[in-house]
Amino acid sequence: MSTINFEKAGGLVPCIIQDVRTNKVLMLGFMNDEAYQKTQAEKRVTFYSRTKQRLWTKGETSGNFLEVKEIITDCDQDTLLIKVIPVGPVCHTGADTCFNESNNEFSLRSLEEVIKNRKANPIKGSYTTSLFEAGINKVAQKVGEEAVELVIESKDDNEELFLNEAADLLYHYLVLLTHKGYSLTDVIEVLAKRHR
Repeated sequence: MSTINFEKAGGLVPCIIQDVRTNKVLMLGFMNDEAYQKTQAEKRVTFYSRTKQRLWTKGETSGNFLEVKEIITDCDQDTLLIKVIPVGPVCHTGADTCFNESNNEFSLRSLEEVIKNRKANPIKGSYTTSLFEAGINKVAQKVGEEAVELVIESKDDNEELFLNEAADLLYHYLVLLTHKGYSLTDVIEVLAKRHR
């Protein structure tokens, strides 16, 4: 991390908060050095409130924390981009973002987060939970079964069946990655190295 220039704007720097999964801009806040240090230490975004004249951790009263995944400075070291996973709505109005935009876009990353959550916090009756409870052999078997079913459907011209089998394979593949302690990012990094 480059040295952050807190003095340029009187001790504060603007912080753009972005969802790491959807890339949606969630809000803008300000940090002083103390807020930045607390954010780094706790991995939850803490701002400096210009109206309250004190530190405040986003979600300290609502429980809607911003879990920090990455902090980047701009080229002048006077603005921060903080990539987060939001826990609940971000805006005090209850909206997903402070710009009144929806942040509920489905993505492989959001599906992966749901799968990781089921592993960490099992839910009775959840199919994903039942896979984790059945163990690695069952998860690997399901990936094999879905791969075979996709191959069979690829030989026909039924678009709906083919796409459903492709979705089943991708889902079970993500479960297998999670069960083994890996993520889609790990696989993407391998592909990126091969691409060079």
